[in-house]
Amino acid sequence: MKPSSPLARSLPVRVGRETKGRGGKGVTLVTGLPLAPAQLEELARRFKRRCGSGGTVRGNTIEIQGDHRDELVAELIALGYAAKRSGG
Repeated sequence: MKPSSPLARSLPVRVGRETKGRGGKGVTLVTGLPLAPAQLEELARRFKRRCGSGGTVRGNTIEIQGDHRDELVAELIALGYAAKRSGG
């Protein structure tokens, strides 16, 4: 799951929170990962286990239920991605 090329390591991965269209419930969004759909599913499974919550993959975005921005940024940095929090 680590980025295989230096280019993938330098691409910005954004981790933000959104409540729009979810009845006020927040989700943490991970965008900008240069991975294939199967790899995104595997990474989402890893994030869900780490955060102890549900989630899904929609397009090229991983959605994890709840506010887990700090945990996911730390996990992505440990995997070698250039991850940053986005938004407030």
